[in-house]
Order: sequence, then structure tokens, then C-alpha cells
Amino acid sequence: MIYDKKWKIFSLVAVSIFMSTLDSSIVNVALPFIMQDMATDISTIQWVVVIYLLTVSSLLLTFGRLSDIKGRRPIYVLGFMVFTLGSFFCGMANLPSSLVMARVVQGLGASMLMACSPALVVDVFEKEQRGRALGMMGAVVAAGLTLGPVAGGFILEYLSWRSIFYINIPIGIGATIAGFFVLRGIPGGRGSREPLDCVGSLMMIIGLSSLILSLTQVSAWGMLSFRFASCLIMTSLAGIGFIINANKSAHPLFDLKLLKIRLFVLPLAASGILFAALFVIVFMMPFYLTYPCGFSPAQTGGIMIVPFLFLLFISPVSGALSDSLGSRLLCFSGMLLLCMSLLSLMSVSPVMDTKSILWRVALAGVGTALFVSPNNTAIMGAVPMARRGIASGATATARNLGMVMGVALATTMFTSSLTHLTQGIGLDSYTPAMAPYFMASFKKVMAAGALVAFVGAVITFARGDDR
Repeated sequence: MIYDKKWKIFSLVAVSIFMSTLDSSIVNVALPFIMQDMATDISTIQWVVVIYLLTVSSLLLTFGRLSDIKGRRPIYVLGFMVFTLGSFFCGMANLPSSLVMARVVQGLGASMLMACSPALVVDVFEKEQRGRALGMMGAVVAAGLTLGPVAGGFILEYLSWRSIFYINIPIGIGATIAGFFVLRGIPGGRGSREPLDCVGSLMMIIGLSSLILSLTQVSAWGMLSFRFASCLIMTSLAGIGFIINANKSAHPLFDLKLLKIRLFVLPLAASGILFAALFVIVFMMPFYLTYPCGFSPAQTGGIMIVPFLFLLFISPVSGALSDSLGSRLLCFSGMLLLCMSLLSLMSVSPVMDTKSILWRVALAGVGTALFVSPNNTAIMGAVPMARRGIASGATATARNLGMVMGVALATTMFTSSLTHLTQGIGLDSYTPAMAPYFMASFKKVMAAGALVAFVGAVITFARGDDR
């Protein structure tokens, strides 16, 4: 019986999630070293991050649907193979352009893994244990995010930046082999064998790529620029085409009937909102700690690990509690705590002691940990098994879009406010005399983030009880 090997399957899924989150955080740490080694500039090297995000986000729903059609096992195993191959290409890259292309391959594999992971866990665990299992998955994500900067610093201290990619290869090969055997006989192993909606997939790729590109580049292009407007028009046209195709297709990429399920739509929207509010903090805090506070990189890293430590320890507990209490109360409480964290950060100052900063960012970690696992349990439990791949892909897409929107919101608001107050002087020319202007801009961004989190709390409460 499949339930007899559920923990083996959980362990395999945990490896893929740990690899993808660890790799993401390590790459961010390594960017300055890659830029120096390749003798390029920051506007070029940023594409190492942006292209990965574009690839993963635009393909999540397609691979989630493919896992419903072809079965989870082939998509998941192929994802490990492609991710491993992409890691090899990244390590071998000698030019920025070749590294960016290798990150496309790596993102292709990561999107396969991410699209299948929650669906696999929900497929093999009994309903009474799904919250606990998904909570433990949240702990794995937190472990990857927490250990990434530490492992990256250690590797870069003694080895080349290429080692951060090569380390994935033996793990990926072992996981690929294990996947062939461990995932045999899983529920829905053959899939529905329905045809893939290629037109819908193309519309999704064009729409999400244009949207993410516009959000990540808005501060550089400007909101009134032709390029920004073109991306928004492309996003709108692709979205309209996607909806028309979904209504006409016999087997659409996204089943629009899912939008009638309250416990799918509202938790999905709330998930995107939570990650948008969270990444306002994640993006802005390092700048606050580095510039006005004057903290060292080690001190900054130590403080920024705190939210993820709470994720590591609280996520399994909140997931298990959702099995008996339901998700509504836990998710609502988590969103409110994140809102309180953002409101409390409006009162920070450059001379504040470390403990006063720590409890404020810790609130964000506790709130996120209370929210994520129960919310994912509600989403995945609200759809039939034949559509869990779609739900899994949609959940990951909402999370990624939320992250992008949070960073875009923070970047646009902060840059606009700071340059207005300093009469055109940017953060790259920061001096201690700019501290009051920095803090005024920082507090505006935190206030905007708190408003976003409050909206998320209202949506979370409005979805009703899921028990």
C-alpha cells in the first residue's frame, strides 16, 4: 500500500525542495563574486536571478498540469535530471550570457520539481496527516533558506563560486535514481492521459514573463516608459487569450471551474499577498542594517536568518494544528502578526539596539510560519486529485509572484521617495547625512507593506471555516 512508503516519498520530495531553496539563497550570496570573476556589471549579473525567476514562474502551471496528465513520477524524475544538468552548465559557464542560459535550464528543472512537490505529499498522506506533512515541508524550506547564506559563505571562503553549482550534481544524480524506484505505484501514477493545452501554456508563459519582467524592471525603466507599458499590454493580451482559450478548450491548462471553489481561490490570493508583504521586509532590511545602522555583513546576515529560524521550528507545529483546528484561525493570526511586524518596523531608528530589531523581524517569521502550512493544506485539500497538479503549480506561482511584487513595491516606493527627498541622489551615493531621508523612505515602504498584509488578513478571514 502506498501509505506504507509515504515517508520515503516525503524524504525524496524534501531533498528537491531543500536543493532548490538552498541553491537560490547561495546564488544570491555569490553574485558579487560572480560579477568580479566575469568582469561584468550589476545590471548584467542581475539576470542570473531574474531569468531563473522568469523561467520557474512561467512554467509552474504547465508542469503542474503535465503531472496530472502524465503522472507525477516522470515529471518529477525528469525535473531532477534537468536541474542537475543545468547545475553542471552553470558551473562550466565562462561568460555571463552562458551562465544566464544555464540558469534557464536549471529553472526548467526546478519548475518541474516545485510544481509536483505539494501534490505528491498530498497524494500519499492520509487527510488527517496532510497538515503535519506540509508543515514539515515548510520546515525544509526554512532550513534551505537559513543554511544557504551560511553554506555559501563557507564555500566561497575556501572554494570557487562554481562549487555552489557543482555540489548539486551528486545529490541530483542520487535523487534521480531514487525517484525511479521510490515513486513506483503512487496514486494517479499513469495520469489522466488528457492532451496538454499548448495554446494555454504559451499564453501563460508570455503573460507571466511579461508581468514579472515589468515588475522587476519598473524602477530602472520608469512607470511611464514605453517598455513598461509594452509589457503590461502584452500581459493583458495574453491573459485575455488565456481565458478565451480555457473556455473553448476541452482540456484547458487551468480548469476555470476551480475558481468557483472558495477554499482554493481565496487562500491562493492570500498566499500571494503574504509573500508580497514578507518580501518588503526581506528586501529592505539588509539596506537598513547596512547603511543607517552600519552593521557588518556578518551582523546583517545573523539578523536576517531570524525569520527563517522561526519558520524552521513553527511550521511543523502549525501544520499539525491545522489538521485538528482547521486553517482559518492560524492563517488569520499569521497574517495579523506579519502586519504587526511591518507596523513595528516603522518605528525603528539607526541607533536602535539589536534586540529591539530582532523581535520585530521575529514577528514576521512567526506569522509566516503560522500561515504557510495551514494555507497550503487548505488549497490542496479543496481540489480533486486529478487537479492537484494544477493546484500545486498555482500555489507556487502565487508565491513567486508575491515575492516579485513585494520587491517591486519596495524598490519603486523607496527609490522614488529617496531621490525626491535628496533631490536626485541615489542609494549608491549614500552618506551618513542621508540617514534621515533613508529612514523616512524606509518607513513609507513598511507602511505600504503593512497595508498589503492587512488586506491579506481580511481576505483570509473572509474565506470562512474549512473544517
